[in-house]
Amino acid sequence: MDATAGEVAQTAGVIRSSARLALEELRTVISVLRDPTPPPAGSPSDLGALVEESRRAGMRVELRDQEVCLSEVPDAVGRAAYRIVQEGLTNARKHAPGQPVTVLVSGTKGAELVVEVRNPPHGGPAALAATGAGAGLAGLAERAALAGGRVECGETADGGFKLAARLPWPR
Repeated sequence: MDATAGEVAQTAGVIRSSARLALEELRTVISVLRDPTPPPAGSPSDLGALVEESRRAGMRVELRDQEVCLSEVPDAVGRAAYRIVQEGLTNARKHAPGQPVTVLVSGTKGAELVVEVRNPPHGGPAALAATGAGAGLAGLAERAALAGGRVECGETADGGFKLAARLPWPR
């Protein structure tokens, strides 16, 4: 009741983003239950297809996978990584249009999987202030936490932006 209009809007954004992500997960579960043969969309091996889709949409995206064998990543961790990269690419397209984006995937079995989405300077934090930015990032932090990991994001030393997730990759 005591929340400001800005706080209400931010909360509504988080709820909207979380609901959208939950619906995507539910659709994935339902598709697996209907036909368990094909791998569900959003598996870590689909990152190349996700990047290619962004390229077809006009983005300049470079994928560096550091020779990580994504097929060995557990499904839950892989889906979290996929959604994090998907949201990172969406944010880069929205907040830094025309800028090149780098997706970096690294890690080792028995340690962690790291996914990063980076873009160079775009207009600074002031350019994001009016966009309601942050709601999707809050949802990603929740998604990473559910997988046992964490998300870090913010401005880089050169004024660009980096979204990084560290997810457990058990043996």
